[in-house]
Amino acid sequence: MKKILIVVDMQNDFVTGCLGTKEAKDILPRVLKTVTAFEQDGIVLFTRDTHESNYLNTQEGRNLPVVHCIRGSEGWEIIPELNEIAKNHLIFDKPAFGSTALAKYIQQLADCEEAVEVSLCGVCTGICVISNAMLIKAFAPEVPLRVIADACACVTPASHQTALEAMKTCQIEVI
Repeated sequence: MKKILIVVDMQNDFVTGCLGTKEAKDILPRVLKTVTAFEQDGIVLFTRDTHESNYLNTQEGRNLPVVHCIRGSEGWEIIPELNEIAKNHLIFDKPAFGSTALAKYIQQLADCEEAVEVSLCGVCTGICVISNAMLIKAFAPEVPLRVIADACACVTPASHQTALEAMKTCQIEVI
């Protein structure tokens, strides 16, 4: 079975920057351990929230008027603890919460491989993690999909738990 780990949006702005949280900092050791384990016998993929200079004029920008993850900025970069690792793996830049390109990539792998299993970790559980999990579930419904709960964080512990419960309802395993 081909094991795939998707590391969602572990970027400076979401960990230590303008949208950073204590919860995002707290999961870092678990994320690093998980990435190291998957590198041994699996595939590691990264997503990177990517906005342009017109961010505040977008729907997301109007609803969340905090300029973040502007392409090429320090906040857009993968956090230093993961940056060198990420350079050796595919990174999916995504202009929205979820990446259809990533979901299609997983679908293609599932179509070509005998068995594929996908796990997700990263931030924010209730926005980008859940969005990518749902897209993968839609594009590759037969692929076993897991979310590593203690390697994910959201704005608050309550919103993290709410997102995990929503994913369970959609047949995404929470481990």
